Amino acid sequence: MPNDEGEIDDLVDRARAGDQAALGALYDRLAARLYRFAFFRLGNRADAEDLTQRTFLKMIEALPRYQRRGIPFEAWFFRIARNGLVDVLRARRSHDPLEALRAAPSAEIGPEAAAELASEFAAVEAALSQLTEEQQTVIGYRFMAGLTPREVGIVMGKREGTVRGLQFRAIAALRRALGDDSVSESRAARKRPAEENRP
Repeated sequence: MPNDEGEIDDLVDRARAGDQAALGALYDRLAARLYRFAFFRLGNRADAEDLTQRTFLKMIEALPRYQRRGIPFEAWFFRIARNGLVDVLRARRSHDPLEALRAAPSAEIGPEAAAELASEFAAVEAALSQLTEEQQTVIGYRFMAGLTPREVGIVMGKREGTVRGLQFRAIAALRRALGDDSVSESRAARKRPAEENRP
Protein backbone atom coordinates (compact mmCIF):
# COMPACT_ATOMS: atom_id res chain seq x y z
CA MET A 1 0.00 0.00 0.00
CA PRO A 2 2.12 2.88 -1.20
CA ASN A 3 1.70 6.15 0.66
CA ASP A 4 1.68 9.69 -0.68
CA GLU A 5 5.34 10.72 -0.51
CA GLY A 6 4.42 14.41 -0.34
CA GLU A 7 2.33 13.88 2.77
CA ILE A 8 5.05 11.76 4.39
CA ASP A 9 7.68 14.40 3.55
CA ASP A 10 5.53 17.08 5.16
CA LEU A 11 5.21 14.99 8.34
CA VAL A 12 8.97 14.39 8.35
CA ASP A 13 9.72 18.11 8.00
CA ARG A 14 7.36 18.94 10.83
CA ALA A 15 8.74 16.15 13.02
CA ARG A 16 12.29 17.39 12.43
CA ALA A 17 11.13 20.83 13.58
CA GLY A 18 9.95 19.31 16.86
CA ASP A 19 6.25 18.80 16.08
CA GLN A 20 5.23 15.90 18.35
CA ALA A 21 1.89 15.49 16.56
CA ALA A 22 3.74 14.92 13.27
CA LEU A 23 6.00 12.37 14.96
CA GLY A 24 2.90 10.63 16.27
CA ALA A 25 1.37 10.63 12.80
CA LEU A 26 4.52 9.02 11.39
CA TYR A 27 4.27 6.36 14.07
CA ASP A 28 0.61 5.76 13.21
CA ARG A 29 1.44 5.34 9.53
CA LEU A 30 4.43 3.05 9.95
CA ALA A 31 4.15 1.09 13.20
CA ALA A 32 1.63 -1.57 12.12
CA ARG A 33 3.45 -2.19 8.84
CA LEU A 34 6.80 -2.51 10.60
CA TYR A 35 5.33 -4.81 13.23
CA ARG A 36 3.80 -7.12 10.57
CA PHE A 37 7.13 -7.30 8.76
CA ALA A 38 9.08 -7.89 11.99
CA PHE A 39 6.64 -10.57 13.12
CA PHE A 40 6.82 -12.31 9.74
CA ARG A 41 10.62 -12.40 9.89
CA LEU A 42 11.10 -13.04 13.64
CA GLY A 43 8.11 -15.20 14.46
CA ASN A 44 7.19 -13.97 17.92
CA ARG A 45 5.40 -10.99 19.37
CA ALA A 46 7.99 -9.94 21.94
CA ASP A 47 10.82 -9.69 19.40
CA ALA A 48 8.58 -7.96 16.85
CA GLU A 49 7.43 -5.39 19.40
CA ASP A 50 11.00 -4.85 20.58
CA LEU A 51 12.28 -4.33 17.02
CA THR A 52 9.42 -1.92 16.30
CA GLN A 53 10.19 0.17 19.40
CA ARG A 54 13.95 0.16 18.83
CA THR A 55 13.50 1.15 15.19
CA PHE A 56 11.37 4.15 16.13
CA LEU A 57 13.86 5.24 18.80
CA LYS A 58 16.72 5.00 16.28
CA MET A 59 14.63 6.86 13.71
CA ILE A 60 14.01 9.70 16.18
CA GLU A 61 17.75 9.88 16.94
CA ALA A 62 18.68 9.88 13.25
CA LEU A 63 15.87 12.14 12.02
CA PRO A 64 17.92 15.38 12.25
CA ARG A 65 20.49 13.81 9.87
CA TYR A 66 17.93 12.45 7.37
CA GLN A 67 18.36 13.87 3.86
CA ARG A 68 16.07 12.89 1.01
CA ARG A 69 18.56 12.68 -1.88
CA GLY A 70 16.11 10.59 -3.89
CA ILE A 71 15.49 8.07 -1.10
CA PRO A 72 11.87 7.93 0.10
CA PHE A 73 11.52 8.30 3.85
CA GLU A 74 9.81 4.93 4.21
CA ALA A 75 12.73 3.18 2.52
CA TRP A 76 15.15 5.01 4.84
CA PHE A 77 13.01 4.00 7.84
CA PHE A 78 12.84 0.33 6.83
CA ARG A 79 16.59 0.31 6.26
CA ILE A 80 16.97 1.19 9.96
CA ALA A 81 14.59 -1.68 10.74
CA ARG A 82 16.54 -4.05 8.52
CA ASN A 83 19.78 -3.30 10.36
CA GLY A 84 18.08 -4.12 13.66
CA LEU A 85 16.53 -7.25 12.18
CA VAL A 86 19.91 -8.52 11.00
CA ASP A 87 21.25 -8.16 14.56
CA VAL A 88 18.34 -10.15 16.00
CA LEU A 89 18.59 -12.88 13.35
CA ARG A 90 22.31 -13.23 13.99
CA ALA A 91 21.54 -13.81 17.65
CA ARG A 92 19.01 -16.55 16.89
CA ARG A 93 18.38 -18.37 13.67
CA SER A 94 15.05 -20.16 14.33
CA HIS A 95 11.69 -18.47 14.01
CA ASP A 96 8.06 -19.29 13.32
CA PRO A 97 6.46 -16.81 10.88
CA LEU A 98 3.03 -18.37 11.35
CA GLU A 99 2.67 -17.94 15.13
CA ALA A 100 0.16 -15.11 14.69
CA LEU A 101 -2.08 -17.27 12.54
CA ARG A 102 -1.84 -20.17 14.97
CA ALA A 103 -2.74 -17.86 17.84
CA ALA A 104 -6.20 -17.24 16.35
CA PRO A 105 -8.86 -18.79 18.56
CA SER A 106 -9.65 -22.23 17.16
CA ALA A 107 -12.73 -22.66 19.37
CA GLU A 108 -14.61 -20.27 17.08
CA ILE A 109 -14.09 -22.43 14.00
CA GLY A 110 -14.57 -25.93 15.40
CA PRO A 111 -12.16 -28.87 15.75
CA GLU A 112 -12.31 -30.14 12.16
CA ALA A 113 -11.67 -26.71 10.67
CA ALA A 114 -8.94 -26.09 13.26
CA ALA A 115 -7.21 -29.35 12.28
CA GLU A 116 -7.44 -28.43 8.57
CA LEU A 117 -6.09 -24.96 9.33
CA ALA A 118 -3.19 -26.44 11.31
CA SER A 119 -2.36 -28.66 8.34
CA GLU A 120 -2.42 -25.65 5.99
CA PHE A 121 -0.18 -23.67 8.37
CA ALA A 122 2.33 -26.52 8.37
CA ALA A 123 2.33 -26.59 4.57
CA VAL A 124 2.83 -22.82 4.32
CA GLU A 125 5.58 -22.95 6.94
CA ALA A 126 7.38 -25.70 5.04
CA ALA A 127 7.02 -23.72 1.80
CA LEU A 128 8.39 -20.53 3.38
CA SER A 129 11.36 -22.41 4.79
CA GLN A 130 12.32 -23.43 1.23
CA LEU A 131 12.75 -19.80 0.18
CA THR A 132 16.15 -18.18 0.33
CA GLU A 133 16.76 -15.56 3.00
CA GLU A 134 16.56 -12.83 0.34
CA GLN A 135 13.27 -14.17 -1.02
CA GLN A 136 11.75 -14.29 2.48
CA THR A 137 12.90 -10.72 3.06
CA VAL A 138 11.40 -9.47 -0.21
CA ILE A 139 8.08 -11.22 0.53
CA GLY A 140 8.06 -9.64 3.98
CA TYR A 141 8.77 -6.13 2.74
CA ARG A 142 6.32 -6.34 -0.15
CA PHE A 143 3.35 -8.05 1.49
CA MET A 144 3.77 -7.44 5.23
CA ALA A 145 5.26 -3.93 5.18
CA GLY A 146 3.58 -2.82 1.95
CA LEU A 147 6.72 -1.33 0.38
CA THR A 148 6.95 -0.79 -3.37
CA PRO A 149 9.60 -2.74 -5.33
CA ARG A 150 11.60 0.51 -5.62
CA GLU A 151 11.51 1.03 -1.84
CA VAL A 152 12.47 -2.60 -1.21
CA GLY A 153 15.40 -2.14 -3.58
CA ILE A 154 16.59 0.89 -1.65
CA VAL A 155 16.27 -0.91 1.69
CA MET A 156 18.11 -4.00 0.46
CA GLY A 157 20.62 -2.20 -1.72
CA LYS A 158 19.36 -3.87 -4.89
CA ARG A 159 17.93 -2.74 -8.21
CA GLU A 160 14.18 -2.65 -8.60
CA GLY A 161 14.34 -5.30 -11.33
CA THR A 162 16.29 -7.60 -9.02
CA VAL A 163 13.63 -7.17 -6.34
CA ARG A 164 10.88 -7.99 -8.85
CA GLY A 165 12.82 -11.08 -9.93
CA LEU A 166 13.25 -12.23 -6.33
CA GLN A 167 9.54 -11.70 -5.70
CA PHE A 168 8.56 -13.58 -8.87
CA ARG A 169 10.83 -16.54 -8.03
CA ALA A 170 9.64 -16.59 -4.40
CA ILE A 171 5.98 -16.69 -5.42
CA ALA A 172 6.69 -19.36 -8.03
CA ALA A 173 8.56 -21.44 -5.41
CA LEU A 174 5.68 -21.06 -2.95
CA ARG A 175 3.18 -22.15 -5.62
CA ARG A 176 5.26 -25.22 -6.45
CA ALA A 177 5.77 -26.10 -2.80
CA LEU A 178 2.07 -25.68 -2.02
CA GLY A 179 1.04 -27.71 -5.08
CA ASP A 180 -0.77 -24.87 -6.84
CA ASP A 181 -1.87 -26.68 -9.98
CA SER A 182 -4.04 -23.86 -11.30
CA VAL A 183 -1.66 -23.24 -14.20
CA SER A 184 -1.39 -26.88 -15.20
CA GLU A 185 -5.15 -27.38 -14.74
CA SER A 186 -5.94 -24.46 -17.04
CA ARG A 187 -3.53 -25.87 -19.64
CA ALA A 188 -5.16 -29.28 -19.36
CA ALA A 189 -8.61 -27.72 -19.75
CA ARG A 190 -7.50 -26.01 -22.97
CA LYS A 191 -6.14 -29.31 -24.34
CA ARG A 192 -9.25 -31.38 -23.54
CA PRO A 193 -11.57 -29.93 -26.22
CA ALA A 194 -8.92 -30.48 -28.90
CA GLU A 195 -8.38 -34.07 -27.78
CA GLU A 196 -12.14 -34.74 -27.67
CA ASN A 197 -12.52 -33.54 -31.29
CA ARG A 198 -9.91 -35.96 -32.58
CA PRO A 199 -11.27 -38.85 -34.74
